[in-house]
Amino acid sequence: MSESPRAQETAPPGHQIDLPTERIHRVARPVTRFLGVQSASGGLLLLSTVLALLLANSRGGHDLALFWDTSLSISWGTHEVKNSLKHWINDGLMVIFFFVVGLELKREVVLGQLNSLRAAVLPIVGAIGGMVVPAGLYLSLQWGDIGHKGWGIPMATDIAFMVGCLTLLGNRVPNTLRVLLLTLAVTDDLGAVLVIAFGYSHGLQLTFLALGFVAIGVMMFTAWIGTRSVPIYIIQGVLIWFAFHESGIHATIAGVIIGLLTPVNPWISEGLLAQLIRRLQFFLTHGFFGDQEYKRAMLKKLERAARESVSPLERLEVALHPWVAFLIIPLFAFANAGVPLHADAFSQPITIAIIVGLVLGKPIGVVLALGTAVYLGWAKLPEDVTWRTLTYSSILTGIGFTMSLFIAELALEGAALDAAKIGVLTASTICAVVGMGLMLWHKPHVR
Repeated sequence: MSESPRAQETAPPGHQIDLPTERIHRVARPVTRFLGVQSASGGLLLLSTVLALLLANSRGGHDLALFWDTSLSISWGTHEVKNSLKHWINDGLMVIFFFVVGLELKREVVLGQLNSLRAAVLPIVGAIGGMVVPAGLYLSLQWGDIGHKGWGIPMATDIAFMVGCLTLLGNRVPNTLRVLLLTLAVTDDLGAVLVIAFGYSHGLQLTFLALGFVAIGVMMFTAWIGTRSVPIYIIQGVLIWFAFHESGIHATIAGVIIGLLTPVNPWISEGLLAQLIRRLQFFLTHGFFGDQEYKRAMLKKLERAARESVSPLERLEVALHPWVAFLIIPLFAFANAGVPLHADAFSQPITIAIIVGLVLGKPIGVVLALGTAVYLGWAKLPEDVTWRTLTYSSILTGIGFTMSLFIAELALEGAALDAAKIGVLTASTICAVVGMGLMLWHKPHVR
């Protein structure tokens, strides 16, 4: 790792400051951290799901359902927002999850696999195929039936579970394939967000929608003039969430929009960094005694510079990602995955349609789309990835847990919703077991 030439010139001997400036460091650090958190959270997510199922099928299942229906309200003046506890989780806490999704998308577009057209072709085309084919299969089985509104359910991939499976597979998955599948899943999330925004928004209130876009404009202006106060952005974010919630467009979309608006570049410049290094050299040379007021001011500047040397996007992703992975998503699963099981639970038409969409539609759509892109010369398959390895691993994209359950809650209700949940849980289990089993059996050579 090379050192900044300016740092070498100004820092005293023995105190050289290692400041990597290569673009790869800006990509590798957050991606590595992202993979580590996702793989670790998969176990907790699985535990929450199993616990929800056990409780839903126990004597206390009815009481648990009543608990999630508990009403909570926020009121001021003559206005009141009143929803169930589950609704506050799905439309409130999940906004933070979607905000992190927006941050991940912004990182991929600016610094990751989506920052150039040629690099982005494979994951984008693969994600489109992995959404269109499952939705088409689902609609072909549910057209004209009560479950046709759930066409978006089999379109999404759960990143946490998929990354957990890839981690368990170890070096049987080439790194290039791991990156391709991860980028495809992140792109898939964007597709799911668009599906929620345009497919499951009802009764638009144009006044609140206009208020939401005005608030977004104010946030952009606030960033443009250089305001860096976190509380100000939190207040603006809450206002945007409220406007979208009341407009009829699903409130979680506000989280994605705010995430996409988050700056990806650090505030500190090379010139300012050189000044700070000289001030740090002053402390190393003269110690921390003397004019205490002056030195306190210098220390505050050093503290702020150290904080601002990391981009707002990376800083927020680091701060929020563990909360999302280890609290919000498991809580969402605990509140939504519980469904009563009965003798004919797995033979319902909606259940079968979702299983077909996720287990068959996702891998078929992904592989066909990638094959088409390679055949037409739009992109090349990574050298250490074979079509057999890609086919086997693409089955893992059928693990459609979090987003699929989220869309099911928006699209269906009652018995239809229960059937959809059973379909999502069954299909995700099949894809995880079959995908990992085939990869373990195949044992591809990894260079």
